[in-house]
Amino acid sequence: MPRSGASSPVKEHSRDLVEHILEKERFPQKILTCAHIFVMKRLFYEVFHAIGSAFSTEIHQINQNILRMNRTGTLKVDPFVPCQSMPPKSESMKLDILGRIRPDLDRIEAEINRLLTSSVPLISIVGRHIMGSGGKRLRPLLLILSARLCGYEGNHDASLAVVFEFVHAATLLHDDVVDHAEFRRSQPAANTIWGNPAVVLVGDFLYSKSIRMTVGYNNVRILEVFSEATTRMAEGEVLQLVHKDNLEIDEAEYLDVIDRKTAGLISAACQVGALLGNGSRAEEMALRDFGHHLGIAFQLIDDTLDYTGDVKELGKPIGNDIQEGKATLPLIFAFRHGNAGEKRRLMEIFIAERIPHADFVELKDLVIRSGGIEYTRRLATEHVDKAKAAIALFPAIPAREILEDIAEYVIHRRA
Repeated sequence: MPRSGASSPVKEHSRDLVEHILEKERFPQKILTCAHIFVMKRLFYEVFHAIGSAFSTEIHQINQNILRMNRTGTLKVDPFVPCQSMPPKSESMKLDILGRIRPDLDRIEAEINRLLTSSVPLISIVGRHIMGSGGKRLRPLLLILSARLCGYEGNHDASLAVVFEFVHAATLLHDDVVDHAEFRRSQPAANTIWGNPAVVLVGDFLYSKSIRMTVGYNNVRILEVFSEATTRMAEGEVLQLVHKDNLEIDEAEYLDVIDRKTAGLISAACQVGALLGNGSRAEEMALRDFGHHLGIAFQLIDDTLDYTGDVKELGKPIGNDIQEGKATLPLIFAFRHGNAGEKRRLMEIFIAERIPHADFVELKDLVIRSGGIEYTRRLATEHVDKAKAAIALFPAIPAREILEDIAEYVIHRRA
């Protein structure tokens, strides 16, 4: 699969701003698309009241003559359907967790259907495509469980929880544009159907909608945590792009990227849940730390699955990170500990314009023999242990037990 460097079209005034910055700072041109996304996200925090309608108008102009699609469909997603090839322990853990969280999942899905509406049909259509293509609903579930752990008994948690699913979906849409992805969760990526301009704008709409929903809770502290997390996510995306095709990135730099890009939003979901539940400062920090360690572990296991997973379970090709020029921890470890010949061969394969299947198998072999997979799983396990330790101050009620089981499941999951 060839690596493509073409950037997507964007809003003209945003492009002008980004190109001015790039020219002034002499940044590589390949950063243009991600820089646009970063700038747009930062602008949201100042103009979120007006942005929703502005993006709706632009998307309408793109599609006013071609959209005649029914906007009344509803989502029906079961994010915990077990795969037939899943190891028995993983499957049994998944089914056990599902049985205890089903009512919360149903509430989350109902809120997604209710909130994923717009007078511009394309927004709902693309939104339902990404929302309905599967997904674990991990972030909204963590918010609901965290709030409950802090004593929340109201019925406004699901709407706030969906904020984090919308942000996650927006990030996936933007990532697929930046990465030129063809598939997402076994379905065609949205950008392959509707094109980059529409997908970027729908992602922007989901961000602005999320901010507007968060503002409705009239809690400055919740808004601070949310905006800090989304800002760090954007920074993580740019850092990841800067490190593209960089096999010499070290472990600390890589962990910084996944802390910002993945763990930050998961941590924020848990922390906002504590704030919604009026938890003490100690409880808030405990849940923030739980989410941080869980998020790091989640991404590290993702890294191993790119070598050891099954395409049917993952919903994307094995070796996808390598094809996109992303050096993840198993490969970083193998390169750091390899001999001169192994390092040279890993570098040759990694930086190649095309990576044939045989070369990926060779690279995978070197990574496994180096102990890179084992090391990454061991580090993920350490973070799961830290996550469970962080919430030990709470009483052993069902919400805490489910959070602990979710953390344990992260290690054993296959997708």
